[in-house]
Amino acid sequence: MVITAEQLGLFVATLAVAILSPGPGVIAVSQGAFALGRRRALAYGWGLAVGASIWCLFALLGLTTLFRIAPWTLVIMKMAGGAYLIWIGLKMWRHAADPLPDPDAVGRGMGLWGGVALNLSNPKPALFYSAVLLSVFPAALGAADKGAIYAVALSVELFFYTALASLMALPWLRRRYYGAKFWIDRGAGLAIGLLGLSLVLRP
Repeated sequence: MVITAEQLGLFVATLAVAILSPGPGVIAVSQGAFALGRRRALAYGWGLAVGASIWCLFALLGLTTLFRIAPWTLVIMKMAGGAYLIWIGLKMWRHAADPLPDPDAVGRGMGLWGGVALNLSNPKPALFYSAVLLSVFPAALGAADKGAIYAVALSVELFFYTALASLMALPWLRRRYYGAKFWIDRGAGLAIGLLGLSLVLRP
């Protein structure tokens, strides 16, 4: 392997800072933990982690090269992803006044694959991962190096979303959510919808 422990440490630090910035995944898993509890939010969070790590894998395999060669592919992905985020946001907004759902009756939307779909709806992480990989690691990476980098990225993503789902599902936080469900859900829906709109409108 040509990568070093120092390079991996810098990669983890950079990734951790980026993950902590609020995005659709952070908003959705927090709202899910408030409403449905730790068990359902964990599955959703793990799906978000897998979805984010897939963008790292794509970057390692050269997806951003495709974006440079055929820019229209990125435009299509951004439009489709933005539309999906807007749809998620509208659903949260419209159902803000609904009573709390039964965790056992919630469909696949808040499961593992729902989390994967949400994070795959935004192609920006592919560009982020590509930029970080190019700035931290040497250009010539073997299969073992790429495997190690992907494993580290997946581990960091899983750790973050597990911690977030567990924290937001704490009983005292959930009690506060119950008292302000309408406004929290409306705020979460608006935030995710605006993120989707910015993905569609920004060049």
